[in-house]
Amino acid sequence: MKYSVIDLFAGAGGLSLGFMQTGKFDIKVAAENNPHARKTYNLNHNVTELLDDVCKIDYKDIIRRYGRIDVVIGGPPCQGFSNANRQKNHAISMNNRLVKEYVRAVCELQPKVFVMENVDMLRSKVHRFYYSDSDKEIVDSLGIQLINEKIELFPPSLISDKANDLISYYDQIRKFGWDEKTYLLLNVLYKQKKNPTKFKKTAENNEKKLIKISSEFMKNAGKDEIISKLDCELAEEISQYLKEKNNTEQLQEKLEISVHIQRMISKIKELKDNSIEVYKFDTDHGIYAHVKSYAVLDYINGFLSSEQNNYKIKSDVLNAANFGAPQKRMRFIIIGLKKGGDREFNLPKPVISSDCYRTVRDAIGDLEDIKPVYEVTDLPLQIPKMTFVAESLAYTLRDSDTLHNHVITQTKDTALRRFAALSEGQNFHNLESEMKEDTYTDPTRTQNTIYLRLKYDEPSGTVMNIRKSMWIHPTINRALSIREAARLQTFPDSFVFEGTKDAQYQQVGNAVPPVLANAIAKKVLELLSESDAEC
Repeated sequence: MKYSVIDLFAGAGGLSLGFMQTGKFDIKVAAENNPHARKTYNLNHNVTELLDDVCKIDYKDIIRRYGRIDVVIGGPPCQGFSNANRQKNHAISMNNRLVKEYVRAVCELQPKVFVMENVDMLRSKVHRFYYSDSDKEIVDSLGIQLINEKIELFPPSLISDKANDLISYYDQIRKFGWDEKTYLLLNVLYKQKKNPTKFKKTAENNEKKLIKISSEFMKNAGKDEIISKLDCELAEEISQYLKEKNNTEQLQEKLEISVHIQRMISKIKELKDNSIEVYKFDTDHGIYAHVKSYAVLDYINGFLSSEQNNYKIKSDVLNAANFGAPQKRMRFIIIGLKKGGDREFNLPKPVISSDCYRTVRDAIGDLEDIKPVYEVTDLPLQIPKMTFVAESLAYTLRDSDTLHNHVITQTKDTALRRFAALSEGQNFHNLESEMKEDTYTDPTRTQNTIYLRLKYDEPSGTVMNIRKSMWIHPTINRALSIREAARLQTFPDSFVFEGTKDAQYQQVGNAVPPVLANAIAKKVLELLSESDAEC
C-alpha cells in the first residue's frame, strides 16, 4: 500500500522526490505557481494532477476525487515582516498569506501527518505577522501573545514640521502614488546617489522618460496638497539637471524626500489593504504607525495543535549536511502527527557527523573535465563511464550517461579577471579595490557569498541562485553550472530542469535537498506505520 500525498508550493519537486524515492508514497496532487518550475515538476514526477494557485484549491473536491490524503507536505514562502522591514520598502510580505493557505490545507484535509519546511528564521519570535481584522477572531480564541510594534513610514533623518501634514492624508493617500515605472526609475536614481558615474549614465539613458515624468508632475502645479507641491519641486529639479547635467546634489535632495514619501504611501496602502489596525501615529521622530503583531510559529502551533485540529507537533532546524548533502543548509522542519494517545516522536536524527561531511569534490569532482555549454537549448552532453565507490555521492548522483543542465553563463572579461584573482574560499571582499569598481552601489555592503570560489574539500554554504551570487568553480575560472548546483543539492543527473537559465538556477536554489527530504519521508513512513499498527 502507498500513502497518498499532496505537495503544496512544490517548486521543482525536491521534497516530492525524497518522498518518491522511498517507493511508499503516491503524489496525488501538487501545486506550484511558477510556470518554469511547473514544467520541471511535470517532467520529473508522475503526479496525477498539477495545480497552480494554492489560494484557489477546493480541498473538499480533492477528497471527493482522490479519497483521504494521508500526508500534506510543502514549503510555503514566509518572510514575516522582519526581513521585509530591513529592506525599508514594504511593511508586509505578501508571501505571508501563503503560510495561512498551507494551514488551511491541513485544516481542511486533516491528513494523518503534515510536513512543513521553511527557513530556519521561522523558529524565531522576531519572525512575525501583523494582527489584522481578518485573523483577529482566530488569534484571540487561541490566546496567541500579541506585542506592540512600530512601523517606520518616514525616516527620522528627513522629518520636518510637515510630518503631521503628511500623515493627515492617510485616508486618501492612494491618489498621490506614482505609477510603478515612475517609481522604479526614480528609485534607481535615488539609490545611485553614492555613485555619480552610474547616476549620470542612468539619467542619460532615460532622458526621454524623465522629461515625460517631469511633465506629468507639473500637471499638479498650483494644487495645495503638500505631496503634489513636492512632486512639482522634484519636476523642476529634474528639468534643471537635464539642462545642466553637472549638478546632482539638489536633485538628490528632492529625490530622497519624494522617494521616501512614495515608500510611505506604499506601506500605508499595504496596511489598509490587509486590514491592519493602526492604533496611533507617532510623528515626534519620523513617522511611525503603531500596530500589534504575533509570532508566525505561535500561529502555526496554536492553530494546528488546537482541539479543533488535534495535531502533536515537533519542530527543529535540520542541517542538510547531517543527512548527506555536500552543503551546510539549515532548514526549519515542522512535523505534525494526528494525536492518537500520548505517543511521542522526534524529527529525523543526523546520520553524518561534522567531521565526515560530504564535500564539493564528492558532488562535482567527476565533472571537472566536462566542458559546460552556454545555452539551455544546447543538446545534453554525453559523458564517459566512470567507476565510483559504491554508495559514494557521485555513485548515487550519476545515474545517467547523459548530462543535462551542465549550462553556465558566458562570463565577461571583468568577471573573468575577478575569478582569476580569487583563491578557494575567497569572495568579492578579497578583491583589490580597483577590481570592485562600477559593480555595486555600495561594495562594502556586498554579501560574503558574492563571487565566492568554493572550497573543493569542504561542503558548500547554502545553495541559492548561484548565478546571481556568481559562485565560482573551485579550480576552474568559470561559473558553477546549473547541474553542479543541482549536484550540491543532491539532485541526481536523471532529474532534468526546465525553463530559462535564470529560472533553472532559481529552481535549484529554492529546492529542498532530496537527500534531506528522503530522511524526512522515512520518518513520516515510520509514524504512519506505527499509527496503522495501532488501529
